[in-house]
Amino acid sequence: MSEFKVIEIKKNILEDNDREADVLRSELKADRTFLLNLMSSPGSGKTTTLVRTIGALKDEMRIGVMEADIDSDVDADTIAQTGAKAIQIHTGGMCHLDADMTRQGIESLETKDVDLAILENVGNLVCPAEFDTGAVKNAMILSVPEGDDKPLKYPLMFSICDVLLINKIDVLPYFDFDIEACKERVKKLNPNIQIIPISSRTGEGMDAWYDWLRTEVKQWNN
Repeated sequence: MSEFKVIEIKKNILEDNDREADVLRSELKADRTFLLNLMSSPGSGKTTTLVRTIGALKDEMRIGVMEADIDSDVDADTIAQTGAKAIQIHTGGMCHLDADMTRQGIESLETKDVDLAILENVGNLVCPAEFDTGAVKNAMILSVPEGDDKPLKYPLMFSICDVLLINKIDVLPYFDFDIEACKERVKKLNPNIQIIPISSRTGEGMDAWYDWLRTEVKQWNN
């Protein structure tokens, strides 16, 4: 019987990434910069939510945004029009960001004069959940048209997030989306997660999201 060595590549990669992420968090703490990792499926309303968030908070804190996409500069251009500092990260075909890629973005963003840095991760519910980016907190957006069964299909994403925004609640009457069932499924996976129903289009529920951000940034930067 042949003998051979099995190399656990994924485990080694994730362990190295976790160490790099911890170092990055320590550096952000020293710079008094709060980094939020924002994740979701494509089309959930990440950029629209960010534009409204920047408009509400830009007079209270200095905000910078890193837009991650496989290609295109559309989102970074949209964010730049708000007056916030913005950079675009092209992942070269990668479906997620890891701590090293996030570090490169942080260095380009120059966060020493940024209180709140937001990483808009690549749009999908699988790969981004597996990699610690070095963020202080993880947030995700689930939009009503995606369906209330997503916590059952992508449990890891809901398990690693600190806050869930259920977006597009203004269209609830037109979709078969049971918001209470969705909340229950999420809480079974992650009892400590904060769930905030919002409409980034109409502004409904957004004040609760702003308050969550204010509290987290203040705690981190003090």
